[in-house]
Amino acid sequence: MGLELVALPPAELVALVVATSFAAGLSVPVTVATIGLLARTGAVVLPPSLDPLASWWVMGGALALFAIEFVADKTPVIDLVWNALQTFIRVPAGALLAYGATAQLSPGQQLLAALLGGVVALAAHGGKAAMHATANASPEPFSNTIIGLGEDALAIFLTWFATEHPFLAAGIAVVLLGTIAMLIHVVWRALRGLFRRPARATG
Repeated sequence: MGLELVALPPAELVALVVATSFAAGLSVPVTVATIGLLARTGAVVLPPSLDPLASWWVMGGALALFAIEFVADKTPVIDLVWNALQTFIRVPAGALLAYGATAQLSPGQQLLAALLGGVVALAAHGGKAAMHATANASPEPFSNTIIGLGEDALAIFLTWFATEHPFLAAGIAVVLLGTIAMLIHVVWRALRGLFRRPARATG
C-alpha cells in the first residue's frame, strides 16, 4: 500500500502541498504525469478528488503537452512567450492540486491550502521566468536547454520526493523560494538599470 494522502497528518499534508505546488509552478504536465504514474504504481493513494490524475487519458494528455513544452521551453525567445502564457495555467494548477490533495480538511482549510499552493506555484513560475529571461540575454542558445532540462528534472524529483519525505521536500522548496526571491531582485535591478541608461544618455 502506498502513501495515503487522506491519512496524512495536516502538517505533512501542508509540506506535500508546498513541494508539489512548487513543482507545478515549474511544469504542470510533468507534475501531473508524475503524480498519475505514482498513483498507477501504488506509490501514492490519491483522494477521490485527484483520482482523475491516474487516468491514462489524463496522463497521456499531460505527456502530449509536455512534448510541446519540451520544445517551446528550451527555445530562446519562444520560451519567454510560453512562460508568459503559462502564468494562467501553472498558478491555478498549483492551487487546484493543493485543494484536491487536502480533501480531508475542512472547506476553510482547503481554501487556505489552495491559496498557499497558488502562491508557491506563482513564486516558482516567477523564478523560472526570471531564469529564462537571464538566459535569453546570453549570446549562446545552450543555457536555455540546460535550464529547461534542470527544471523538468527538479519537478519530477520534488513530486516523487514529496510522497517519500514531505518535510524534506518542502524544505528544499522553501530554500529554492528564497533563492528565487534573490534572483528576481537581481533581475529587477538589472532591468531598471538597463532602462535608466538611455534616459541619462539623452539628458
